[in-house]
Amino acid sequence: MSETQHGGAAPADSDDEPRRRWTHTAKVLASSLWFPALFFFGFLFCYLLAFHNPTPHDIKVAVPAPAAAQLQKTLDQAVPGGFEVKPVPGGDTALRRAVLDRRAAGGYLPDPAHPALYTAKAGGFEIEAVLQQTFTPLAERGGARLKQVELAPTAPKDAMGTSLFYLCLGLTIPSYIMVMMMLRATGIGRWKKVVTFVVSGAVMAVAAFYIALAMDCIVDRPVCLLYMFMLSLGVSLTCYGLVPFVRQFFPGVAIVVFVLLSMPASGGAIPVEMVPSFFRWLHPYMPLGNLVDALRNEMYFDGVELFRPLLALSIWIAAGIVLICIGYFWERHRVNVARSGGDEELTPSDLEEAVQDPTFEMPQPMPVRASTHYIGASEPMLAGRILDTQSQPLHGVLITVTTTDGRQLTRTRTDEHGRYQLTGLPEGFVNVIAGGPRRVPSIKRVLIKDGPVAHQDFVLRPRPQDQPPQGGGASATS
Repeated sequence: MSETQHGGAAPADSDDEPRRRWTHTAKVLASSLWFPALFFFGFLFCYLLAFHNPTPHDIKVAVPAPAAAQLQKTLDQAVPGGFEVKPVPGGDTALRRAVLDRRAAGGYLPDPAHPALYTAKAGGFEIEAVLQQTFTPLAERGGARLKQVELAPTAPKDAMGTSLFYLCLGLTIPSYIMVMMMLRATGIGRWKKVVTFVVSGAVMAVAAFYIALAMDCIVDRPVCLLYMFMLSLGVSLTCYGLVPFVRQFFPGVAIVVFVLLSMPASGGAIPVEMVPSFFRWLHPYMPLGNLVDALRNEMYFDGVELFRPLLALSIWIAAGIVLICIGYFWERHRVNVARSGGDEELTPSDLEEAVQDPTFEMPQPMPVRASTHYIGASEPMLAGRILDTQSQPLHGVLITVTTTDGRQLTRTRTDEHGRYQLTGLPEGFVNVIAGGPRRVPSIKRVLIKDGPVAHQDFVLRPRPQDQPPQGGGASATS
């Protein structure tokens, strides 16, 4: 009977083999290439789309009130949708004030004899260039030569006005990477990691500010240290708070939010008035752009319009704190439920899932979800199932993998089906130790090879003091 069943099953397995092999290859390719694909399409649709053709959109220009209506018509014909004329009561002094208060990107005095253009290079080098190109022909139509007045020049060695952008970028990306690295520190608890983010953010802010100051590419306004610290804290806390919710997709989520979307919407490399509407809409909400605005306004415009960027940075910090607190209480709930079920060995560190960053790291020993496999998850190298003596799956069994000399590589716990999977293990022999609540631990030596998945199952017996005294219990154990 068994031979007949076996013989009948063999052709089906043989027929299914090509399909399984194809799906396995597709799964491996998807898991390996999802991050490069994300970058490829991200750069195309974010950077190339945003920067390939900078075009002015509603650049505010202050003009004396009597000439505003006529000048708006002229500009609409020359550059449709490019400029928004802001009527200002008064003359030269009022135009200067409008630019310095950041109510306008530039000011134009249409005096027939002495026309003047008031600009602020610190507000954006490209905007200044567009204003010159647009208003110089207008002034020359009347036979006069346009006089340009620079009201807010950049720091002496910031010729292109982009130093603030790179300074802010230098705080954003390391704050994200710091979270990735701290997820490896399984021996450090959640709150110690938060303290690390706070201290590291302060150190980075101080170092970045004074290095840039020594390069003479920013203005000496020490209060900017606070704004820079707020950005680092907002990014690191939000990233850390997101990990329990986005799990293996965390690297992709962080890159999309804090790099692919934040940089084009920042207004640092290209002024936000010259990028597509989607990025202009994002600008007030993204942390990078708000720090660029805060530093510009503080360093070059006497601290005007700081409320919105500082509020946005504060909201990012608050969002990170809320996410971390939710994760903390969820972790406590899971530990309490496990311990009420007899698993007294479960610790909070067991619940913090390791996350790999495919941008700069080789695979590290870490658990892989056993029940599901999705794009972005690492391929398993070691898998198995833990059963009791009645062939029932054991949930929550602690699996520890060590080197042959006893150095711990990683650990995980079985799921509700008794399964576990691990990846990132070195080739060669490793020790696999299985131990559950009220179970006799078991250890096996397993050979790990590159390519095929190594399998190691366990059957765990109850501890002698937990075995029922009846004969049936002893028989089941044997």
